Amino acid sequence: MAAAAAAAAAAAVGGPQQPQPELPAPGLALDKAATAAHLKAALSRPDNRAGAEELQALLERVLSAERPLAAAAGGEEAAAAAGGAGGPGAAEEEALEWCKCLLAGGSGYDEFCAAVRAYDPAALCGLVWTANFVAYRCRTCGISPCMSLCAECFHQGDHTGHDFNMFRSQAGGACDCGDSNVMRESGFCKRHQIKSSSNIPCVPKDLLMMSEFVLPRFIFCLIQYLREGYNEPADVPSEKDLNKVLQLLEPQISFLEDLTKMGGAMRSVLTQVLTNQQNYKDLTSGLGENTYAKKSHEKYLIALKSSGLTYPEDKLIYGMQEPSAGTSTLAVQGFAGATGTLGQVDSSDEEDQDGSQGLGKRKRVKLSSGTKDQSIMDVLKHKSFLEELLFWTIKYEFPQKMVTFLLNMLPDQEYKVAFTKTFVQHYAFIMKTLKKSHESDTMSNRIVHISVQLFSNEELARQVTEECQLLDIMVTVLLYMMESCLIKSELQDEENSLHVVVNCGEALLKNNTYWPLVSDFINILSHQSVAKRFLEDHGLLVTWMNFVSFFQGMNLNKRELNEHVEFESQTYYAAFAAELEACAQPMWGLLSHCKVRETQEYTRNVVRYCLEALQDWFDAINFVDEPAPNQVSFHLPLHRYYAMFLSKAVKCQELDLDSVLPDQEMLMKLMIHPLQIQASLAEIHSNMWVRNGLQIKGQAMTYVQSHFCNSMIDPDIYLLQVCASRLDPDYVISSVFERFKVVDLLTMASQHQNIVLDAEHERSMLEGALTFLVILLSLRLHLGMSDDEILRAEMVAQLCMNDRTHSSLLDLIPENPNPKSGIIPGSYSFESVLSTVADFKAPVFEPGGSMQQGMYTPKGEVWDQEFDPVMVILRTVYRRDVQSAMDRYTAFLKQSGKFSGNPWPPYKKRTPLHPSYKGLMRLLHCKTLHIVLFTLLYKILMDHQNLSEHVLCMVLYLIELGLENSEEESDEEAPVGGPERCHDSWFPGSNLVSNMRHFINYVRVRVPETAPEVKRDSPASTSSDSLGSLQNSGTAQVFSLVAERRRKFQEIINRSSSEANQVVRPKTSSKWCAPGSAPQLTTAILEIKESILSLLIKLHHKLSGKQNSYYPPWLDDIEILIQPEIPKYSHGDGITAVERILLKAALQSRMNQRLIEEICRKVTPPVPPKKITAAEKKTLDKEERRQKARERQQKLLAEFASRQKSFMETAMDVDSPETDIPMEITTAEPQVSEAVYDCVICGQSGPSSEDRPTGLVVLLQASSVLGQCRDSIEPKKLPITEEEQIYPWDTCAAVHDVRLSLLQRYFKDSSCLLAVSVGWEGGVYVQTCGHTLHIDCHKSYMESLRNDQVLQGFSVDKGEFTCPLCRQFANSVLPCYPGSSVENNLWQRPSNRSMQDLIKEVEELQGRPGVFTSETNLSKEMESVMKDIKNTTQKKYRDYSKTPSSPDNDFLFMYSVARTNLELELIHRGGNLCSGGASTAGKRSCLNQLFHVLALHMRLYSIDSEYNPWRKLTQLIEDMNSQLRNEEQLEVPVLYHDVTSLLLIQILTMPHPLHKDHFTCIVKVLFTLLYTQALAALSVKCSEEDRSAWKHVGALKKNPCDAEKSYEVLLSFVISELSKGKLYHEEGTQECAMVSPIAWSPESMERYLQDFCLPFLRITSLLQHHLFGEDLPSCQEEEEFSVLASCLGLLPAFYQTEHPFISASCLNWPVPAFDIISQWCFEINSFTERHAEQGKALLIQESRWKLPHLLQLPENYNTIFQYYHRKTCSVCTKVPKDPAVCLVCGTFVCLKGLCCKQQSYCECVLHSQNCGAGTGIFLLINASVIIIIRGHRFCLWGSVYLDAHGEEDRDLRRGKPLYICKERYKVLEQQWISHTFDHINKRWGPHYNGL
Repeated sequence: MAAAAAAAAAAAVGGPQQPQPELPAPGLALDKAATAAHLKAALSRPDNRAGAEELQALLERVLSAERPLAAAAGGEEAAAAAGGAGGPGAAEEEALEWCKCLLAGGSGYDEFCAAVRAYDPAALCGLVWTANFVAYRCRTCGISPCMSLCAECFHQGDHTGHDFNMFRSQAGGACDCGDSNVMRESGFCKRHQIKSSSNIPCVPKDLLMMSEFVLPRFIFCLIQYLREGYNEPADVPSEKDLNKVLQLLEPQISFLEDLTKMGGAMRSVLTQVLTNQQNYKDLTSGLGENTYAKKSHEKYLIALKSSGLTYPEDKLIYGMQEPSAGTSTLAVQGFAGATGTLGQVDSSDEEDQDGSQGLGKRKRVKLSSGTKDQSIMDVLKHKSFLEELLFWTIKYEFPQKMVTFLLNMLPDQEYKVAFTKTFVQHYAFIMKTLKKSHESDTMSNRIVHISVQLFSNEELARQVTEECQLLDIMVTVLLYMMESCLIKSELQDEENSLHVVVNCGEALLKNNTYWPLVSDFINILSHQSVAKRFLEDHGLLVTWMNFVSFFQGMNLNKRELNEHVEFESQTYYAAFAAELEACAQPMWGLLSHCKVRETQEYTRNVVRYCLEALQDWFDAINFVDEPAPNQVSFHLPLHRYYAMFLSKAVKCQELDLDSVLPDQEMLMKLMIHPLQIQASLAEIHSNMWVRNGLQIKGQAMTYVQSHFCNSMIDPDIYLLQVCASRLDPDYVISSVFERFKVVDLLTMASQHQNIVLDAEHERSMLEGALTFLVILLSLRLHLGMSDDEILRAEMVAQLCMNDRTHSSLLDLIPENPNPKSGIIPGSYSFESVLSTVADFKAPVFEPGGSMQQGMYTPKGEVWDQEFDPVMVILRTVYRRDVQSAMDRYTAFLKQSGKFSGNPWPPYKKRTPLHPSYKGLMRLLHCKTLHIVLFTLLYKILMDHQNLSEHVLCMVLYLIELGLENSEEESDEEAPVGGPERCHDSWFPGSNLVSNMRHFINYVRVRVPETAPEVKRDSPASTSSDSLGSLQNSGTAQVFSLVAERRRKFQEIINRSSSEANQVVRPKTSSKWCAPGSAPQLTTAILEIKESILSLLIKLHHKLSGKQNSYYPPWLDDIEILIQPEIPKYSHGDGITAVERILLKAALQSRMNQRLIEEICRKVTPPVPPKKITAAEKKTLDKEERRQKARERQQKLLAEFASRQKSFMETAMDVDSPETDIPMEITTAEPQVSEAVYDCVICGQSGPSSEDRPTGLVVLLQASSVLGQCRDSIEPKKLPITEEEQIYPWDTCAAVHDVRLSLLQRYFKDSSCLLAVSVGWEGGVYVQTCGHTLHIDCHKSYMESLRNDQVLQGFSVDKGEFTCPLCRQFANSVLPCYPGSSVENNLWQRPSNRSMQDLIKEVEELQGRPGVFTSETNLSKEMESVMKDIKNTTQKKYRDYSKTPSSPDNDFLFMYSVARTNLELELIHRGGNLCSGGASTAGKRSCLNQLFHVLALHMRLYSIDSEYNPWRKLTQLIEDMNSQLRNEEQLEVPVLYHDVTSLLLIQILTMPHPLHKDHFTCIVKVLFTLLYTQALAALSVKCSEEDRSAWKHVGALKKNPCDAEKSYEVLLSFVISELSKGKLYHEEGTQECAMVSPIAWSPESMERYLQDFCLPFLRITSLLQHHLFGEDLPSCQEEEEFSVLASCLGLLPAFYQTEHPFISASCLNWPVPAFDIISQWCFEINSFTERHAEQGKALLIQESRWKLPHLLQLPENYNTIFQYYHRKTCSVCTKVPKDPAVCLVCGTFVCLKGLCCKQQSYCECVLHSQNCGAGTGIFLLINASVIIIIRGHRFCLWGSVYLDAHGEEDRDLRRGKPLYICKERYKVLEQQWISHTFDHINKRWGPHYNGL
């Protein structure tokens, strides 16, 4: 807002200023606060006119809107004028400051805000949010389905046990807490429960007085800005300009938004200001002399006009005469129907006035429309600030800030009403703007953001419906929108059709632009009061049906007959969405209000106008009786409206069906199109539409898919059922077979001609027709099932196809798309039905690591009694699901022993029909159907081609249905009176029961001349007299379904129309007789002599393959007929089905029973052998060949399977010792055999040699798992509050780091690097799948991979590959050292050499320098693999030396690799060796080979013999003092060395193969050092008194015999030695923390010493196991120490285990114990002289590490989500878009965030390198899934949080509460510890450092 300029500025623009009351000259420079206080005082006086004028003048000056924007828009003069004010920004700041001061009236603005807030009476939350905000919806508490709560209100309320979910807002929304119109009060949160208005004091008048004066000016100024900034150019204003204006206005709108947040008091002032019409008039009329104001008003009018809107008082301002609202023609876009082709958006609506008449074949549609509609579309008059503000909000396409401001005001009730009315007044304008917008998506979201808040409130919706004609407006606007994209319909009669449909290719439909409108419409129809008005208003219903008819027949498909369609259009998505959203959902909304008898009138209205619309439609497309061939549209919304309202009328309103049905002729027409769709479905599934591309299959699938089926296929089938129940049954049946094009197939002749169908499609079309009849006759969804029965049937059908998760089941059960319709997902009935029909299978793990979700599977009794194939067929989207259901059914019957054969789909008794639909069963009792059934049975019996078991199954099903639904017949059938219903002599009556026994002797058929029937001699009885007898016994005439149907149609028409003179034009359409195309047909007479019953009995014989297999059961047990126990549900195959039918037939009539017995008595002659025609022979040969091929394939597969099995056994089986690599030792064979390796590439086996080495397939990976071990049992938890933090200093890695750096501070570097191990972080772990290959084979394999263009999940350039045999991921090959597999055998016999000799030998062997045996292939490979090992980890994990690249680094790194692998194996065994046995990774261990490689390299570095620790351990040094002085920097004292590291150094510097003796010797020596370390650590831990006590006790026992093996003696000696130094001194108070309060007992000391030594013993035993292949003994935990000690040879063989066991008995001192101990202690004393503190810290080594674990996660996911999803990142201090948290250390990172990128690495990748040396495990907060990063690849692992039904909720789409699944988390942790992510997870992809 413009700054402080005096009149000069205004003058510069030109224009007289209003005279100003004089302010003191430096007026503005005055302190603003003082001015404000002065004005406030002036205004508080009773006569405040002077004050008011003064204030107005000040505001006029401060808020002059003239300058900044003009400058921004680049107006030159204005820019010049504004120059002085320091650019627009400064000016506006100033203006805002003024406003704040004035509002506060002299006091501080913040205090003012606080004061106003104190008077906030609001009991509503009303928090407004924008897209992507996380909110909650509780269906239990919601009254409106759109109800939503902010997280805070949700968590403060009590929703336990409610049906709620969390969701990410798509369009934005507002919190409804406290609004009892939208939600139940029980769900309000604590803050909004109390109606607090009573106890809030009244607002003091003077507090808001200034606001009432200042705000109108402020808002007007804002409006002037908006007017100023909007230039209506020739084309649509560009986004850029609008955004620029909006950016400038940002501070002002934010200021208003802040005001709304001050609470109710301020909101009511704002409401007054915004709705006060007088204020608006005074300020904006643009009269007055102020040119600027005038200009502004003009701009406003121009904007109005260019929007195609008239301003009622135009004539006053412009002298021009404009037609006034009442008379104005419809020229302005209204209903002229926009022209403009697809791509082009009309820039301004006025172009339409002369728009060229239709483009292309677009026919322009004009609807006659009254002035009412026109005024809706074109007139706007603004009477208040609010109205004009909304107008500009729309013009600027709903800027987010403005929307938020307008919504923030809603808690004010008065405002809410005013705003809703304003919104409705602008509704048409909003939609016009939306249609032209470029950003229609964003705009739609913002519109719905507003409208959903207004229209969800029933009271408000009712009020605007009554006062503002909301329904009229909406329907009109909807029509207007759709009219812009109509085209001529091509259905039926392309040339003369008058019908228009929407064009699904238009942007409007394709981009769903209409959805905000439709969604509002559905929203208001959900209110009963509004819906009632709609259903009562005849005019509206007519308009609405008109609207629906635009969709009738849209997206027409024409079958391509010649070549494949070039371009597959995808418009069908748009078409289905449009029908569902614009037609079906409003329909369900209306239906939900027609539930009771009182609403009958509404249904009658809808049905009446629907029928009228349908009649108009039939007339418009010129429809008579035959649908046009080869075209289908799946969209018949008018038919579906009609059907659904009929269904409701009968089901809920007790209407008489016949009273709402039209005449027969109309019913016939109604039936045709839905029937056409059913036939087309069968055609599409028979691949007859294959040339139309995949999209036609897509349409067929969408039509039956769960979200659409109850608005599409279900109403269609219901409508067909209604028609069938009222029309002549023969007509219906013949229509069906004709539509399915199989009429010609239904002949007794073995050959026939089908002109309309290729032979290959006949079978599937026949199956389709019969299946359709079965569905038509047995589906009861709308014919009498209750809602619960329907739900149950749907659920059973879905579960029978496949086991389902809870959410997919919810998704697959069709529910009314309208949310208010009753069955809510997760509603009570859903859960209770689910629990009765299904069992829950908890989520389990497959061994392959693939994770299952929690599944529901049908209970046994459901398979037994409720499996319904008809329902399954109706609901399958994919045909394979039907097969799947049958397979599962078969499996159940086999397993439960109910039926072992191959069962047929079971027959199931149906729910009884509602009386209104009884007529449907007449279909089963009409001659036409009986003839069809008879014919098909005969054809099947005679093995005619193109018939399948499926056809037979359906035929039997129909017969059984007929028997179940037959009227009782008297035994003596009376001759049928009245005219014959069917002109034929096939059957006497129409009852199936009696027709079954009717014999048909001869049939006359028309056959091609080539047919076998013609060639036979005619029957002998052709003589004239016998012909006469033939006539009597009923030779059937040829029965033509088609002719039959025509005749019936004619009859019906003549009967129903009094104007019988209109003869219907007979359609001799060329379809039925293509002249010349068919060979001549001749007539032949066939002898049949069968009845349906006899055919069934013969069929029984045929199926069972035995003569006379049927024996009537009642002959043995007459009871069967008297008390039949026919189960409701029957399992079995065809034979059982036939038996069941015969029994039912016998039950229904005695005559049938006698006939069956008679037929069975005659021994049936065998069925005559068939003559095989050449064509059939061909198909038979084909079959035979196929059968043979199948058998061959089976054989091959079986052979392959057995091979694979044997491979799996050798490759995977831990227990089979052949081909084992660390070979098992067999002492029985002393001869040396070389290890033999199989190469998995070339298949040869042989030893590994120097020049052709073999290698193990290995995966090298850096690992920091060891570093995560901690010493406390207390698990680390993931932090979920600000207080909880994770500190990493108690981890193993941190402790080791600290120790090394401490050593490096005081001791010589090279010595330090031998005193510790590294590799706790970033150590290299080597694992193998156990397969070997020649190294040269491997190289060529890699070469072939490199040339392979297939996208692999790994990078060949980095050396990665998959094992050629087992496909396990690998990245290197570890050479196998040539040599015998039993090399160790020779060295294992215990020798009698003394310990002293052995010590010398060890020293000599170490002294020999190692050299690489000449340059062989093997040595090259050894080098290259060593390089690989080094490159596996980062440099920082290899270089610890102070001098870079010192050889000590390599030396340290190499023995640390060995240490890492041993330590990890120990962890995989659970941290101890109690389980013993061969290594769990037995076969797969590659440590032996690894040691060879490491040893070979380590022997290249010789340790200077002076410094070899071996000497310090085994020799006494004469003069210690001199030794110490001549070193400038000390070596690390022996007692500070890590003993395990020393062991590895000793072993790896020995030449291989190693003698067992030497190994044992080294272990014994090192154990003495370890034990001394334990004693020293113990002594430091004791208190001073304990120490002196122990010193005393031990000194007494020091007698010579076994002093060296008594820990008390040794301890006292250690204490006395160390007391000489300063180690125990200065033990001030701060040391007490170290001292354990309990006194040490001998037992606890023994325990301590053993625990201190155990880790060393475990590692040593593992090492021995790998080097010498000995098995590890298993033992109890308590005896682990003694067992390992004896296994390592530390205990003498004759040692008796005495209780208690004493660890000191394992000591074997190489030199006198006391001497060497005092030598070791001396080193320490000399160090502690200077650094006592550090000396003590270094002595206590924590050796008891617990197993590594991932962080412990909270039970409920919500706790994680709420804390982290709004948490700011510590690096970039923003809230990340994709927050993630590391599950190893708890670090919070930005996934994919560019904000935290460092040198092209995103934060997660970087963290995975720092925390896990390349392995990262992250929980993605917004998705609840875990992502694994391994090196340069990543994969989605899955989720460890599942909902109550055991399902993941990836991306939190369902938003249900999630709980930790401990088993899954365990699996994740297991994979992390065992480093098997690469093997178990299959879907890896590169992340390019972008995560």
